[in-house]
Amino acid sequence: MYFTDRGVEELASRRGEEEVTLAWVAERLSEFTDVHPEHEVPVERFATWLARLDDPED
Repeated sequence: MYFTDRGVEELASRRGEEEVTLAWVAERLSEFTDVHPEHEVPVERFATWLARLDDPED
């Protein structure tokens, strides 16, 4: 198990029953990078990956 798996598991257990929009997730990611600018690059990569999941070229 990777260290990050614990955070993902906590997210699923605490918020797994909620329904949210991608706009809500995008706002939370923006807020996170405002508070933690040192994590801007990984958040940007993650957001780009999510945005392009259905793109056959990626």
